Order: sequence, then structure tokens, then C-alpha cells
Amino acid sequence: MSCQPRDLAARFLHMLTNERGASEHTVRAYTREVTGFAEYLCESLGEGVAMPAVEHTHIRAYLAVLYDRGLTKASAARALAAVRSWFKWMAQQGIVQQNAASLVRTPKLPKHLPRVPSSEDVNRILDGMERPAAKGEEAVARWPERDRVIWELLYGCGIRNSELVGIDLRDVHWSNDAILVRGKGRKERYVPLGDAAALAIREYMPARADRLQKASKGKLVHDGPLLINATARGEARLTTRSVGRIVKAIAIGRGLPADVHPHTLRHAFGTHMLEEGADLRAIQELLGHERLSTTQRYTQLTTNQIQRVYDDTHPRA
Repeated sequence: MSCQPRDLAARFLHMLTNERGASEHTVRAYTREVTGFAEYLCESLGEGVAMPAVEHTHIRAYLAVLYDRGLTKASAARALAAVRSWFKWMAQQGIVQQNAASLVRTPKLPKHLPRVPSSEDVNRILDGMERPAAKGEEAVARWPERDRVIWELLYGCGIRNSELVGIDLRDVHWSNDAILVRGKGRKERYVPLGDAAALAIREYMPARADRLQKASKGKLVHDGPLLINATARGEARLTTRSVGRIVKAIAIGRGLPADVHPHTLRHAFGTHMLEEGADLRAIQELLGHERLSTTQRYTQLTTNQIQRVYDDTHPRA
């Protein structure tokens, strides 16, 4: 006997993958959360349970189960967000009359603002990447030309790690000084290609071509992924995991904290632009945020700078 929550969960996840074009990371997270709740319903309410009978009290009870398993409030909030999306889809399909998950309050989370390196620190690293690898970098940062491109694009364009590795050569529009990137839900946007990033790409291209030729993949020299792995193995495209290791190794080797990762450079992009007076809406467009409220987080990151300006300039400070 099939269980309706389990079947509907599978339909929802299939829709995410094939219709909405959700990223692999999103599908993986939603699969974990939605199937987990569906299994809970089938086990606690019986295999014959129908989704219209599921109420917000059942969702609250499931969150309590998650807390008993030792999950944090942040993890429970992620699970609730996925369940809400599932119920929203079922309401749109006419399977349920209302989104029961919308009646469940999101767990109150402590505000942990991301710590970002200063613009001086980032520029110091970028300007110094021409020298030999520092201690701690050798094992991962084996390709200086490529690794500089990684840093220049993550910080210079403010793109996500997944957007970075998804860039193909044809996406670099030299005549317009722009790069086409594909964000969440496969939404496309153009980001400016700055002079420093453009120079880094041009200096990297001969080394990229040489490695592809040695790996007998000459057809990718003028096509395919911009960033490739060091041995050009497989389809040659660099992975997000490799980018994370490279960024962290270089950051640690150059004196930055160990918690620096690719998204840190994206946060630094938005924070530093805001500090220099960029319009919040412009930053929203560059970062590809769907909601301005997401971009407004960066206004909280600049509180220390605002305090310094006040202390330095106000006569009553």
C-alpha cells in the first residue's frame, strides 16, 4: 500500500528538478527535509493518511522530533522552509486547501552576521598572488594563474561558487566587459568584468590551453568550462568543492582566518561596495538577490564603519 505523503513528496521533488531547474544543492536539501517529513507522517499517522488531513499541529510535532534528535534551530528552520514550499505547491495543485505550514512560526534564530575580510586584506592577497605559494598553500593552490581568476571573479563579481564553476568560455563577453552567469533556478544575469579580472583570465588562458592539449582535450581549448581542474580529468570542469579548498588554502596561507570560504568573498563584495557608497538596489542586481531584504543584510555589516564615521565627524560624538 502506497502512502500519499511519500508519493506527493516524490512528485514535488521531480518538479523541482525538471520544471523549476533547482540547483543540485537545493534538490539535495529539499529531498532530505521533505522526504523526512513524509516518512514521519506515514509512520505516525499510518500509511493511509491523506495530506488534507495534515494540520499545523503535526508539523509542530515533527519539529519537536527534530529537536529531540539534537538538531539546531537553524536546521529545524531549514526543514520548515522546505515543508512550506511543499505545502505551497500542493495548494497550487489543489491537493490541499491551505498551506498548513504557514501557520507554524519559524524558530527564532540568533543573528550571526558573516565576518568579512577588509578590502585591504583582500587586495593584499590578490596583489601578492604572483609570488610563490606560501606555506600551507602548496598542497591545493598548485595553479597560480587559475587560482587568481577564482579570487578575482568571486570578489570582483560577487558571484556564487556554483555560478563560478558554471561559467563557460562563451559566457565571457569581452566586447561588453561582462560575464553571463546562471544563478538559482537557472536565472541568468550579466555581471561586470573588471579590468583586474579580465587581465587574470587572459593570463590564465594559455596555461589552460596547454593543459587541455596535454590531456588530449584540444576540443575544449576554445569551448567548454572556463575553470578546469589541474589534470583536465573527466569533463575537466572544476568543482565547487575544489574551489572551496583552494580559497581556504590561499586565505590561511596569506594570514586570513580559517573560516574564509567562497561565499565569504561574495559577502565581502557586497559589504565593500556598500561601504563605498554603492546603491543598495544596484548591489541587489549584481548579487542576483530576488529580494531586497536579502541585500539589506549588508547594511548591518557596515555598522562599525558608520560608528567610526560618526565618531570622527559629529561635533557631539
